[in-house]
This record gives sequence, C-alpha cells and structure tokens, in this order.
Amino acid sequence: MPIDSDDLEPPKKKIVPLNLDAMSIAELEAYIVQLTSEIERAKLKIAAKKSHRDAASAVFGRKP
Repeated sequence: MPIDSDDLEPPKKKIVPLNLDAMSIAELEAYIVQLTSEIERAKLKIAAKKSHRDAASAVFGRKP
C-alpha cells in the first residue's frame, strides 16, 4: 500500500486575522501582549531545536 503524503505531516494551521476595527484600545494592547508572548515562545523553541540540531551534528557530523 503506498504511503500518502497527507498521512506524514499534520496540516498547517492558518492564522486567521482578527477584525482589529472592532477592538478597543485596551483590547488591542492586550492582543499585542499575547502576540509578543507567542513570538517569544516560538523564538525559544527555535533556539532549542537549533541546539539539538547542533548537538546531533557534533556527534554524527554534518551531512553534505
């Protein structure tokens, strides 16, 4: 039975933009705090993954 590529990776979630016109200034400021927090979380995950990749490369060597 052939492997379907849809079975290998979960579908990417598309971020749906919010209607900023309907938000108050306080809501927009809170939204910015949430987004900033999420960006920082993503940056930390990237750093961790790079660290793991570099550690694996040090052990097994880089493949050309």
